[in-house]
Amino acid sequence: MRKLFQTIKNIWSIDDLRVRIITTLSLLLVYRLGSFVVLPGVDAEVLAEINATKTGGGIMDLINIFAGGAFNRASIFALGIMPYISASIVIQLLGMAIPFFQRLQKEGESGRRKINQITRILTIVITAFQAPGYIASQVTNNPGVVPNDGGMWWFSTVLILITGTVFVMWIGERITEKGIGNGISLLIMIGIIAGLPSAFGFEFVSRVSISGIGGPIALLIEIALLLVVTIVSILLVQGTRRIPVQYAKRVVGNKQYGGVRQYIPLKVNASGVMPIIFAQAIMFVPMTFASFGENGASNWVIDVFGNPNGFGYNLTFFLMIVAFTYFYTAVTVNPNQMADEVKRNGGFIPGIRPGKKTAEFIDDVMSKITLPGSMFLALVAILPAFAALAGVNQAFAYFYGGTSLLIMVGVILDTLQQIESHLLMRHYDGLMKSGKIKGRSSAGMGMAG
Repeated sequence: MRKLFQTIKNIWSIDDLRVRIITTLSLLLVYRLGSFVVLPGVDAEVLAEINATKTGGGIMDLINIFAGGAFNRASIFALGIMPYISASIVIQLLGMAIPFFQRLQKEGESGRRKINQITRILTIVITAFQAPGYIASQVTNNPGVVPNDGGMWWFSTVLILITGTVFVMWIGERITEKGIGNGISLLIMIGIIAGLPSAFGFEFVSRVSISGIGGPIALLIEIALLLVVTIVSILLVQGTRRIPVQYAKRVVGNKQYGGVRQYIPLKVNASGVMPIIFAQAIMFVPMTFASFGENGASNWVIDVFGNPNGFGYNLTFFLMIVAFTYFYTAVTVNPNQMADEVKRNGGFIPGIRPGKKTAEFIDDVMSKITLPGSMFLALVAILPAFAALAGVNQAFAYFYGGTSLLIMVGVILDTLQQIESHLLMRHYDGLMKSGKIKGRSSAGMGMAG
């Protein structure tokens, strides 16, 4: 306990880190407060009564979790950050196929600013398409929720939803730039955590009540299994395959450099939680288009993609996570660049020729560890469906592994790793008494030789 208080004291004593944490918490508070601001013209009490009568379990409940409850409340932040995630996916896909975006990716900081600007514009366009569908499917289709839904109300409501998404996007970017951690991921995580206490409370009451199924023993088993899944998720996020690199001895003046063995830590899940976020965002697209139609095909899409516990939904989700893991790993991990860095620093992998052979070796290792990593990631992502089938309350099942847990684990570890970096940079002990927190940024640590 003394170590914990000393660590908190060290964190608070660093001016830059203290300002970043306060900035992050303040912006997250603004986001949470905004999620309770209901759209003008919407009767919040009637909408709350209608939501209370819904059985739940559909894809809309999953969207509502990511939005921190703003989706069901018809908040100004109802669409949340998901349109921005969808726009980022589209831009990254275009970067694989269109030379213009490929050139922007190679232009460094100026190219990154242009890509960010294009992403923001595309976010507005996507939100403009999603907003009418959301209003039609979640607001105006419920009698009494909107007493006067004329043309002017529709125009102003769509405009407010677009503005809300842009503001949430701005909050995420400010957290990334001025705060601690990745802002977009933190916004998703804070929305997920907001629903955890009520979900656990409902599960607790349903188990320990007189008419509860299974009783306290079943609840303890659920908590124990949830702990196991959490540990497995941490191992998945933290697991690395270390490639040894030997550096030759160099004498410069009176100093000797090199002559030691270091490692290139290739992560089993190099893409982090991004494949899940990308796949989840893509899964929302069919529902958005289906909300505009009333034919048999639209009904079939709603039946398949509107049931997160169904076979078709989970099979598609599983395959998309595997595909996006390979895609995102190919985008973020560059074997040729790693091989050039090793060669430039006078290093070599034992038994492998420097240059092209080293790049091929690293690429082969990445391919071998990405397949089981991607399948295991996808398996954990669909665990909530199995938990729901086993009798776990649907609201609590979303946290039982799956997207929610993996996002929380990945984002929390990444944020703690950044805090630890600030501590170690100023010669303080890390967050842990022994060892270090390994975040996604550890991928290039072995190249520092």
